[in-house]
Amino acid sequence: MEVTFLHLGAVSSPSGAGTSRSDTGVETPRWQAPTRSGSATVRGLTEGGPMAEFTTDTQARAPERTQRPGERVTVSGPADGHEAAVILERVRAAVDPALRRAVESLPRSLRRVALYHFGWEHADGTPAAGNAGKAIRPALVLTAAAALGGDRAREAAVRAAVAVELVHNFTLLHDDVMDRDTTRRHRPTAWTVFGDADAILAGDALQALALRLLAEDPHPAAGAAAARLAACVVELCEGQHEDTAMEELGPGEVTLDQVLVMAEAKTGALLGCACALGALYAGSSTEDVEAMDAFGREAGLAFQLIDDVIGIWGDPGRTGKPAGADLAARKKSLPVVAALTSGTTASAELAELYAAPYDERDLARTVLAVEEAGGRDWAQVQAADRMARAMGQLARAVPDPEAAGGLLSLAEFVTRRSS
Repeated sequence: MEVTFLHLGAVSSPSGAGTSRSDTGVETPRWQAPTRSGSATVRGLTEGGPMAEFTTDTQARAPERTQRPGERVTVSGPADGHEAAVILERVRAAVDPALRRAVESLPRSLRRVALYHFGWEHADGTPAAGNAGKAIRPALVLTAAAALGGDRAREAAVRAAVAVELVHNFTLLHDDVMDRDTTRRHRPTAWTVFGDADAILAGDALQALALRLLAEDPHPAAGAAAARLAACVVELCEGQHEDTAMEELGPGEVTLDQVLVMAEAKTGALLGCACALGALYAGSSTEDVEAMDAFGREAGLAFQLIDDVIGIWGDPGRTGKPAGADLAARKKSLPVVAALTSGTTASAELAELYAAPYDERDLARTVLAVEEAGGRDWAQVQAADRMARAMGQLARAVPDPEAAGGLLSLAEFVTRRSS
């Protein structure tokens, strides 16, 4: 199966307010930051519904040039949600034992927090069923290694996959403290159970474990992988700083360019690093390593865009987080900033709501204002656009459609999830 991207034409203007007529003849809000060509046809975020159209074709080509409105661009490879689920299940089977061994090596004071965070223990230390997350990042490491170097490369990259998952969970522990989030994976966050200090220290320990795993790995790519992961951590911290700094700014003081750069650092960087580590363990060329990094970054931005949509419109029963938490915290998420900068009547109402202290009675109005100002539509179109870019990078590094199939399935999975 192949993903077909239908270029929508211009959906925004480089600057100014008000509305403009796109190449499709549809009147759309004008944003201060331009979107780019290559967007996929968007059907809307439904319960597990796709973000892009899928069709069968016999000829594959990467979106390497600017497409004309209405022109279709196909990228080969299976785009089956079931295949992604199978990949994630297999990755969990390969990674979880090593991940748990690493966490179990921590001193008890830190281990108990980490075991709780991963869902392996209750707060009192008794065993729990476990809910360690979707394993998307380690799946990208192993699937990239396999795509570029076969089964031996995938087996060799398990430590790197564990390291990436440890770093991801280090960021989650710290983010929950900084954002004061009280729920993750359908249970109280670690800081609410053990306190700020223990949650922060457990996160620090997970980061140290990640680098130790790579430092002790005899694989010839381990040194380069450790350096790349360390640089990624710095970028993650920079992105988190920008995110928290934006919360101090008024509704009209943040641009789309700023929030997109922040999102790439906070989310895209680690997904890009995961793909690059897989390429390193496959012995790939510098060009292919960088193409895989770019693939992951673009897919990561798509992931963040959909995550922000889910954060506003997702079902709390599926997400494990309370409805409207981001809006209550006055987060400058991607859909919100797109709405605030749209120059529409609804954007003015949203700015007024965001400038005032949060009132639970205004939640429904705030959600509606984001939607009416075009924030949801913009985020969905941007997610599809970023996926088109990701597919282009993937085709450069892994031109064999069959070899690229697993990565395509994982990338498509992040834009059709509902939690």
